[in-house]
Parts: sequence; C-alpha cells; structure tokens
Amino acid sequence: MSHLHHQDFTSASSALPTTSLPARSDAEPGYGVIRRNGAVTPFDPSKIAVALTKAFLAVEGNTAAASRRVHDIVEELTRQIADALVRRADHGRAFHIEEIQDQVELALMRGEHHKVARAYVLYRDERARARAAEVQAAEPQRPSLNLRTDEGRLVPLDLERLARVVEEACEGLADVSAERILAETQRNLYDGISAAELALAPILAARTLIETEPNYSHVSARLLLDMLRREALSFVHGRTDEARQSEMGERYADYFTAFIRKGIEVQLLDPELARFDLARLGAALKPERDLSFQFLGLQTLYDRYFLQTDGIRFELPQAFFMRVAMGLALREIDREARAIEFYDLLSCFDFMCSTPTLFNSGTLRPQLSSCFLTSVPDDLDGIFKSIKDNALLAKYSGGLGNDWTRVRGLGAHIKGTNGESQGVVPFLKVANDTAIAVNQGGKRKGAVCAYLETWHIDIEEFLDLRKNTGDDRRRTHDMNTANWVPDLFMQRVEANADWTLFSPDEAPDLHDLYGPAFAQAYEAYEAKADRGEMKVFRRVRAVDLWRRMLTMLFETGHPWITFKDPCNIRSPQGHVGVVHSSNLCTEITLNTSDDEVAVCNLGSVNLANHLGDSGLDLARLERTVRKAVRMLDNVIDINFYTIPEARRSNLRHRPVGLGLMGFQDALQALRIAVASDDTLRFADASMEAISYFAISASSELAAERGRYPSFDGSLWSRGILPIDSVELLAEARGGLDLDRSSTLDWSTLRERVRSAGMRNSNVMAIAPTATISNICGVAQSIEPAYRNLYVKANMSGDFTVVNPGLVRDLKARGLWDEVMISDLKYFDGSLGSIDRVPADLKALYATAFEIDSSWLIEAAARRQKWIDQAQSLNLYIANPSGRALDTLYRLAWKRGLKTTYYLRSLGATHVEKSTLKGTDGKLNSVSVAPVVAAPEPITIPAAPMACSIDDPTCEACQ
Repeated sequence: MSHLHHQDFTSASSALPTTSLPARSDAEPGYGVIRRNGAVTPFDPSKIAVALTKAFLAVEGNTAAASRRVHDIVEELTRQIADALVRRADHGRAFHIEEIQDQVELALMRGEHHKVARAYVLYRDERARARAAEVQAAEPQRPSLNLRTDEGRLVPLDLERLARVVEEACEGLADVSAERILAETQRNLYDGISAAELALAPILAARTLIETEPNYSHVSARLLLDMLRREALSFVHGRTDEARQSEMGERYADYFTAFIRKGIEVQLLDPELARFDLARLGAALKPERDLSFQFLGLQTLYDRYFLQTDGIRFELPQAFFMRVAMGLALREIDREARAIEFYDLLSCFDFMCSTPTLFNSGTLRPQLSSCFLTSVPDDLDGIFKSIKDNALLAKYSGGLGNDWTRVRGLGAHIKGTNGESQGVVPFLKVANDTAIAVNQGGKRKGAVCAYLETWHIDIEEFLDLRKNTGDDRRRTHDMNTANWVPDLFMQRVEANADWTLFSPDEAPDLHDLYGPAFAQAYEAYEAKADRGEMKVFRRVRAVDLWRRMLTMLFETGHPWITFKDPCNIRSPQGHVGVVHSSNLCTEITLNTSDDEVAVCNLGSVNLANHLGDSGLDLARLERTVRKAVRMLDNVIDINFYTIPEARRSNLRHRPVGLGLMGFQDALQALRIAVASDDTLRFADASMEAISYFAISASSELAAERGRYPSFDGSLWSRGILPIDSVELLAEARGGLDLDRSSTLDWSTLRERVRSAGMRNSNVMAIAPTATISNICGVAQSIEPAYRNLYVKANMSGDFTVVNPGLVRDLKARGLWDEVMISDLKYFDGSLGSIDRVPADLKALYATAFEIDSSWLIEAAARRQKWIDQAQSLNLYIANPSGRALDTLYRLAWKRGLKTTYYLRSLGATHVEKSTLKGTDGKLNSVSVAPVVAAPEPITIPAAPMACSIDDPTCEACQ
C-alpha cells in the first residue's frame, strides 16, 4: 500500500461535515489534552471523529456511499475511544496527545480495520520524523543543564553518568531499551534539577514501561537501587558519595561495617552486632543479588523495611538481609557461620521471614513474632487488661486474635451492680479504636480480629459489626471479625433443625468443650432452657442463622467462617489446653487461657524456587526447610516480649509456623492449570514434603537442644502426626470425605518423633504472605493469580503488576502487542474474554475469579491433612448467590478445613464486563459444577463487594 501523506488526511475531511460527528458530552468536562508543546486545550471527542474520518476516507475514497458507511463506523469507534480514555484516567486529568492517538490505533486494530490502521500508523510515523527534523534544525545543540547539589551549588549535570546508570540497569535483560528510558528521562530534566529529582526521573520513566515488558520492573528496581546507594553511602560515610552497581563488588564489605556502626550510633541497632566478625560477614555479601528485585519488592523494602533516620535510608538490600540474619544468630555458638547460612537463605529468596522479624531483627527491641492470640475474661478488670495487652502487643508489629466468647451477653445479670449487661459489642468498639490508635510506628496499621462462638447470645449483633448502617456506636469498621463455629451447628444446618443461643455466664463450660463432649453439654443446656431453668437464651432456625452469616460475609467481608472442632480435635496440644480462636489471618490455631497468650513465629518457603526438571527439587527443599525451622526456633529465645503471658506461653510450647508462597508461580512453571486434578496432586505432594521435612527438622532440634517443655502427653509424644490426626476428626464426626494418600516414609519419622521428641509444639501454618511475597517477586501464599495485569495498591503506593510467564508465552505465539495489553486492561487482567488467546493459555493463566473456588477448597483440603495448624484460605466468587456461597462453605466444613479467610467478590463494573457479547454471560473460562448442592436457595441481597483485594488500608492484606 502506498504511503499516505498529510494532505491526504486533510483533504479527506471535506467529504463529511464535522458538525454531524458525535461528541461524548459526559467525557468532556474536567478533561484536557496536553499538546506536544506543553499547552493544555479542552478535550473534544469530535476531533477524534475528524481524525478517524480522514483516515477512513483517505483509504476508501470519499464517495457519498463511503461517507455514509464511514459515519456509522466512526461514531461507534469515537465512543469506544472516549470511554477508554476516561476509564484510564482520574477525574480532572489531561490526556497527552500521544495517548489519544494510541487509543485511536488500538480501536482501529480491534475493530479489524487493518488497512486504515496501517495507514494511520504510517502517517503518525511520518509526522514524528518530520517533527524530529524540525526540532533538530531549530535546536542543533541541547542547552547545557546544571544540577543543584545538596549544598545549593550549581554544577554541570553529568549526562554521561546518567546514561551509564540506565545502560547498566538494562544489562542482561531481554526486550528493554536504555535509549527509550533515556529519551523519556531527558524530557523531564531542567536546569537546576536537584540530585533527588535526577535520581527519580529514570525510575519514573522505566516504570511506565512495565505494562509493555515485565523486565522493565527489574530495570526500575535497579534504578531505584542507584538512588538508594547514593542515600545510604552518603549517610554512613558522612559525605556525598555514590556508586554504580558494578562498583559495589569492591565497596559492599566496607560499607557494611560502616553501616553496622552507624546503626548502633543512631540507636537503631543492638550494640551486640558490633561483636560479630564484621569483616567476615561483609566478605560473604553477594552484591549481585541486588539485581534480583522487581520494582514492587524493592520499593516496598525502601518505604517500610530499610533502616532510616530522619527520613534517610541507610540500609542497602544485602546489609538488610545480613542484619536480619545476625539478629537471628545472636545465640548460636558459631554465630558468624550461622548468620552467613541464614543470610544466604534469605537473600536468594528461597525463604523469607515474616514482616515483624524483618522489621525488628537485630534492633534494640527485637519483637520478631507475627501473631498473638488472647482469650478475654468475663470481668471488667480482665476485659480492659486484654485491651491494654492488645496495645502493647500491636506496638511492635504483632497481629492480634481475640476470643470474646466468655464475655456475657446482652441482658445477662451482673451480680456486682444487680444490673443487666450491655453485652460484648460495646467492648469490641473500644478494642477496635485501640487497634487504630496503635499504628505500629506508622509502618502498618494496627490490626485485630475478634472471634465469637456461634452459640453466643450476641452472635446476631456480632454479625452486623462491619455494616455501614445502623447505630455507629455498635459498629467496628476497622476490626476484623470471625465466627468460631462448632460442628454441632453445621450438623443442625444440614438437618434443618433449631439452634439455641446462650449467654456464657449461664453455660460457661461450652467455651472449653468441643466434639462429642460439646454436643452433649450443649444439648443438656437446651433441655434446661426447655424446663425454664435458663434466664437468657433464644432459639432460632440454624439455617436462618447460617443464611445471615453468609449474607453478612458477602456484604461486608466479615465475619470469616472458622471451625472450632477440627482446630481442637487435631491440635497436638489438646492435653494442656483449648484452642479458642485463630489469629488475625486465620492460620494460627494455638491454646489460650488467662495465663497464656499464644504466640506464633512465621516464615514462608518460596515454592517457585524449589523446582527441578521433573517437579519439586526435594533436596533443595529439605535444606531450606531445615534452616528455616532453626531460624524460627531461634526467634522464640531472642524475642522481645511486651507482656509476661506471651513469654510464658511461647517458652513453654515453642510453636512456629512454616508456610509457603509462590504456589501459583510453581503451577505455571510446571504448566499445570489451577483448576485441575494435577493441581490437587501437586498441592498434596508439595505440602507432604514440607510437612515431612519440617517435622524432621524440629525433631532434630529436639535432639540437639531439648524437647519443648509441654511435649509429654501431646499427640507428638503418642506418635500421632498431623496425617494421623485426620482419623481423630473422622472418628468424632462419624466419617470424613478426604483423600488420605501419602508417598513418604512416615512410619520411620513417626518413631523418631516419639523417641527424640519435638522442639516445637506446632511447626506449620500457611500465612497470607502479601508483603514478603512482593519482596520475593512471587504470588502470595497459596493464592491463584488475582489478575495477569493490574495496578496493585499498598502502603508504598500504586504499582503496575504484569505476569511475566504469560508475557513470555504470548510472545512465543506472536500475540504480545499493544492490542493485547489494552485488552488485558479492559478485561481486568483476564484472558477469558480475549478470543485470540488459545484455550491452553486461558486455562494455565486463569485468574481467581475465572475458576470455581471449590478447586481452592479441594487443594486446601489436600494440604490440611499435613498441617498441624491452618491456612489463610481466600475464596473468590465472580457472580455471588446464596446457593454458591452455601455450597462453598459447606464443602469447606465437610472436607475438614480448620478455617477460611476472606471472601472476595467482584464490583459491579467488573461483573458488567464479564457479560459482554461473546462471553455467553460468563466470566469463567475454567469452571466445574458445584460439589455440594444446597437444600434450599439462600437469598443474597444486592450489596457492595466484599473486601477489596488491593485495599491498601486492609492490614490483613499487607
């Protein structure tokens, strides 16, 4: 096709009166167009129509018949383009002229107007070259620019160094362009620019390209490193200093020694760190591992984790990992060797400690534990002591789970005042406000989850706590809530029977009972109520209460549904207490009492880093797990305890929680679709291996360091491992539909545990890992992909996230282009509605809302048989209905799961897109029929979505 010239487009406009072209009036107000000279003019969609008309008529001719046909096409395309621009923008934003022209190209290509699109592209290219020539002729030499130093002096701006830094950031990365970054960077330079602005300019230029090529995320991270190096080196050396990555091989060791001394000087680091052999540790640092970060991970560390004073970060990544490792090795015999061993594990992302450990290891207040569980007593002193304890525990980054079931209900008698109780809700309001007041030093919001058993007389008010309507004095808008559900209630739901609510002051033993003993006592209290011997009780249909639980879960995302009996029946520690609740994220199941506040110390294996040619690399996984369990056990002795009840409990039982992350990455690397039987088998095999190695490691530590003090009488001491405790649950329920298969030599391990003992009462729990998985650049925990391309919001800001595996596969098939990027944005990172994507890729890269969540429950059930604690299990539902929710949560209970976590649903705009023409009214590209049928429908009213998955204020998501 011949090249079209500027006059072709200009003359073509005469064939169609521009006054008849459409203009989307609701897109105009508040929007502007940034011209190439920087001027801003009002956004006028009719000008898009003019450009489209010129393009069509220049290709197809300007006959009357062509003009009429073109008018209809242009009208529709103009509306699409205006809609796309508005969708991409915040209200009041101005669009750059190039952005508008990009959308015109995409609309033409998507509409299959290929000849017109080609003509338009060629025309834009010709005009770009002409403008470049004009600029070169008018400005043959770029004016010199000056940099304003920190002292206020003007010095010549070193563009050569800038170019070297950008080129170095691109080294070894495919499909990235240093020239493109430099060109965009130089557009934003000006005379007198500060050093901080100069460092930021290439980062901003590179991060805008991430959506087109995932490797720009690594480029952006490396450019951020350059900024961080200048900040850190200058501070620790007391003078302006900077270094490129290629120079850090020689400089990291000297910097590290200076960093430790400076950290102690500014009273952030424990002086004991100076007693390590710093030269030996500095020599062990691996500067090349700085290049492993993606931008989201490094920016998160920069904003929230690296040590800083007066806003100046002076901790570089490898120093950070070594500082954490040193803090965990303080009490080792050869602590330098152990610190290097721990550092190697952390810095290669094979394993990552939890956020409190990363925040506080090696500092003056090493509060390294993640979770604290308390049981609130039924008296005023005890209630307010519990709220005070919450504040002290949250101060240094602990997440809280409170059991409130013992607090008497509304209308119960108070002997001391001869009055009536106002119930548990007013005290929950105080606990909610305390969590907000103690914000963990600004690093993250304080966070607490309140648990209440389903038989409590206040349960219906408890369900309403997160509603946005009603008396605000009886609402807790910031506190997470969870139902602690006994098996008997679920059995009553199944039988469509009645359920009786009691006040715990009249039925005190129900709090500590579970299984058949609970059922027996509960039925005895029902009989007392029938005889008129109970003052405060209420009878409801169990299924009506269940409906309300599910309705509130959908409307507000709370209360979460957790199951009391499997948590207790399968607990290794039933001989010394009762599990009364889980924690903030529903993965911890430890005993609590007035004398003991349960503590758990968390870390996660990066499963994606432990794959070999034929699946799991078991040798590498065993090495990682053995070291990780040792690190977690060390936390218990090093930890800074803010209340004595926490110290007493942790030293007596020594629980740890080893989990995993990167499960979705591992599936995709192995070419396993998440909604498949192969995923269930992989979930089973991977968790069996982690369980086997973790139990082995704790038993080896027991031989070296001694058993945990409360070992005798535990399930461990009786040779009952987690895989064996499944049978205890099956016996209590009269059966359990759960796969029991295994592949490893459990009989030998069982005998070793019986004879050598265990160092830790609990060793496994799968936490959400939302932030540490960002650091490692993998999918969080056991989660399916949320989207394949999206903007993630957290406390560090907004970040473009794109699935690099998907991009590689689309490139290999010639499908990765701007139209695909635009389609992914429009369909919220889902491939299901993009026709040209092959079915195998749709299945492999199916997102959370494209699969039936019963697959997630089935995979979780396979894992749960190997885990002595629980899992943070989110469930996703694109088109919620009462029957769908009922099916999911009954299935979770029937499969023996201990807990569930958030219910995620889609907002109205997402659901609307899922019913576009061509998708047959379905978003799901991968689905299965429900496994369990509901006996009758449950009506879910129209409501806002449940917890937003990328809500930056949701601490549980951080």
